[in-house]
Amino acid sequence: MANLGRPNSNDATRTVNRSKSIVPSSGLCSRCVDGCVGNCEVFKATFRGRELIYPGPFSEVTAGGDKDYPVDYSHLNIQGYALGAEGLAEGVKGDSDTAIFPIVNTETEYGWDRKVKMKVPAFTGALGSTEIARKNWEHFAVGAALAGITLVAGENICGIDPKLERDAKGKVIAAPDMDRRIEVYRRYHRGYGEILVQMNVEDTRLGVAEYVHKKHGLETIELKWGQGAKCIGGEIKVNSLERALELQKRGYIVTPDPSNPINQAAFKAGAIKEFERHSRLGFIDEEGFQREVKRLRDIGFKRITLKTGAYGLRELAMAIKWSSRAHIDLLTIDGASGGTGMSPWRMMEEWGMPSLYLHSAAYEFAAKLAQKGERPSDMAFAGGFSSEDGIFKALALGAPFVKSVCMGRAMMIPGMVGKNIAQWMADGKLPNTVSQFGKTVEEIFVNYEDVKSLVGAKEIKNIPLGAIGIYSYSEKLRVGLQQLMAGARAFNVNAIGRNDLMSLSEDCTKVTGIPYIMDANREEAMAILNG
Repeated sequence: MANLGRPNSNDATRTVNRSKSIVPSSGLCSRCVDGCVGNCEVFKATFRGRELIYPGPFSEVTAGGDKDYPVDYSHLNIQGYALGAEGLAEGVKGDSDTAIFPIVNTETEYGWDRKVKMKVPAFTGALGSTEIARKNWEHFAVGAALAGITLVAGENICGIDPKLERDAKGKVIAAPDMDRRIEVYRRYHRGYGEILVQMNVEDTRLGVAEYVHKKHGLETIELKWGQGAKCIGGEIKVNSLERALELQKRGYIVTPDPSNPINQAAFKAGAIKEFERHSRLGFIDEEGFQREVKRLRDIGFKRITLKTGAYGLRELAMAIKWSSRAHIDLLTIDGASGGTGMSPWRMMEEWGMPSLYLHSAAYEFAAKLAQKGERPSDMAFAGGFSSEDGIFKALALGAPFVKSVCMGRAMMIPGMVGKNIAQWMADGKLPNTVSQFGKTVEEIFVNYEDVKSLVGAKEIKNIPLGAIGIYSYSEKLRVGLQQLMAGARAFNVNAIGRNDLMSLSEDCTKVTGIPYIMDANREEAMAILNG
């Protein structure tokens, strides 16, 4: 039996058990010694309390839940074929000389009637008010634009902007950080993908939709019901009492309460080192949802998307049915334990429907609508994807409704690595993992010349190395996906189907509806043998 996850110690919380013998249910050492110097979570929480809720160091790491679920995407394998080919471009014969993997078309598109095309079927997770998103934005945004994928500007960007200006009604009239984020992406946008802004309760109250449409003419806005990593709103940490009070005055939930004299004294004494800013829980009903969609369309948005989290089957059905009725352009369904890594650790480990279970149900529900003659919205799956095989499996599992996957941590990492390479080069401290490929950016980055050809010899000097990193990573996804698709004889994304998968266990079949490996294509095999 696989270890399904163990509490009380993890590298994410910078804790570890003293003993090698651990009680499975509690995570405590089987022999807890009076006088132990630590460092399990209970030990550390004894004097640091609520700080142990979060992975750390906060704003410097992206953490992912490591619970081992009974069934996950690794329990699916991809079919390969030697007969036939689907999705070939017009004029391609489909023989060994013409149907070669480099001609596979990985482009995808989403939207109810006004489509957005992307070079590869993957886009970024919501990069919002976290410090990691803010300080790495140029790398993320330029990289996504060059790669031809959609970039999601997440919740609370306006709300936490130190230079935010509001009118007498509390509506945003100036948000320099949001302006910067949109302009950076657009500077290098090449016609594929788009930048869209996500809204939560506070963003709606602040008038973010009105601002980004009027100031920047954005065509797409995203409503948010939740995410896979946590079942509460987003959070950041601030290490200034003045900043905490400012955010509280803007209407955010800030804990511990910075206006409380006891907490102020604890902060000044050095015991409380930071405050948490939380977003409110959203409460939905269909009438309110449809009304909000209409309001946003009346503002002038051409596309409206919805992001929902790892809720149970009732909320999943609501998301799929209501999105269909509202003509939502893209429904992103995020399974546990997704996210970009700043969520409460135990929540990330233990709440919600894991991705494969949730996504299997999403296909079932969408297919049910289609059978009734209703049109489901285009969908994207999210929750732990990082490689081309995951993209293929998600597209196949959800075919024909799923058009892309959303990648959180995986799409951020190349941006941070590229940024760090630039710093290491400046400091003359390139690690061997990088320097073994060369000393210059031209030698280190295999796609440097590709990016240079896109932006020009002069402009390449302005491209941050994290952006080149994201472009290189997207190229790896693209070429790897081409190879898998060619092996499955699917020469464009729309040719990928559920029959391109097989389950490695009967438990996986029960969850996904994908045939067990010894049953997949058995009828065709028997027909050949009996022919």
